[in-house]
Amino acid sequence: MKPISYDNPLAPLLIRNHLFSLIPPYVDHLIVLCIGSNRINGDSLGPFVGTLLANLYSKHMTVIGNLKQPVDAMNIKEMIKQIRTTPSTYTIAIDSVVGVSDYIHTIVIRAGSLAPGSALGKKLPAVGDMSIMGVMMEDDKDAAALPYTNLHVVYQMAKAIALGISLTVRQRFGYEPASSILA
Repeated sequence: MKPISYDNPLAPLLIRNHLFSLIPPYVDHLIVLCIGSNRINGDSLGPFVGTLLANLYSKHMTVIGNLKQPVDAMNIKEMIKQIRTTPSTYTIAIDSVVGVSDYIHTIVIRAGSLAPGSALGKKLPAVGDMSIMGVMMEDDKDAAALPYTNLHVVYQMAKAIALGISLTVRQRFGYEPASSILA
């Protein structure tokens, strides 16, 4: 998939289209696992997305992780154990990542799990049936710069991802067009 720029006005629609192409037809419930820290700008993408999606479409979507209760390196193993899935449940994992310069400040969506913390050398369990990754900085840059990532970029990227997921759920499960898109 071609990366989506965080500031592309069509980003939410492009995200929705890609999610539609990856979520199997038998799925009747999504788990959105929003990974990251509420203390490090460059790692706060997941918690921002979780906060924006909180309490929306609870019949068809469970959101885990937000700014108040983040899913981070300290608790991710326990959170994964608590996730209850069925054959018709699909997990979308969202996290900040580092990547090559051409991908900086883009959103990358792919089938399959992501390995949280791998850029920082952490050995955490891979998670998700699908991954949504926000590329925050180059992988060869000093990780000490992650806390100083532009919070505007992180928030705008989170908004685009949350809108894309919200539009997907609203359309896929037949919610009224006038229903809320974000919390």
